[in-house]
Amino acid sequence: MLLALITLLHVLVFVYWLGGDLGAFYTSRYAADPARTVKERGLALKVLADIDMAPRTCLILALPTGLTLAKLKGWWDLPPEAVAAVWALCLFWLTMAWAIHIHHSPPKAGVRRIDIAIRWGVLVALAGFGGASLAGLATAPLFLALKMLILAIAIGCGLFIRKLLAPLGPPVVAMMTTGPTPEGDATIAAVLEKTRPVVVSLWILLILAALLGLWTPA
Repeated sequence: MLLALITLLHVLVFVYWLGGDLGAFYTSRYAADPARTVKERGLALKVLADIDMAPRTCLILALPTGLTLAKLKGWWDLPPEAVAAVWALCLFWLTMAWAIHIHHSPPKAGVRRIDIAIRWGVLVALAGFGGASLAGLATAPLFLALKMLILAIAIGCGLFIRKLLAPLGPPVVAMMTTGPTPEGDATIAAVLEKTRPVVVSLWILLILAALLGLWTPA
């Protein structure tokens, strides 16, 4: 039963991550559409932010569910303490991510800084351990090492998307307070357009990770 539940949870991580990204991608079109009213565009932005919490949650849960599944299936003989430590870190990280969303924490808030620090720490750890395993210096199986590298790149994509979206704040605030302007609409459209190739790249990475999980090449 435990194996079935963890397997289901890990599959749902993929489903809601990819599905949530698709939903956010589609909703962003309405937020950037100058033909829509300010109220409609504001609602689209709110829906986008809420939907985006699905992939944000799944990114965090991908690591602990994947490691637990590897342990239960006998793919990787991990110490139980290591799996428990990863779960503790990721649940703490997940709590902060939701707190940031619920309380609309500003960019320079301490909780956001901690969230970013954890993302960079996990990215470096995954990339380092995955790369070391490919080089024969660590013990992770080939497909798990590759999935670690994919998750590291996915976290990097998320950080890059945040950087690309940074200029979105001022024109969105201006639109909601004083109304849309051609310059503001152009900025919103340009910013969202820049993020789309990165988002599509992320979808490809997720599908590749799912393929590796089913293929499990040795």
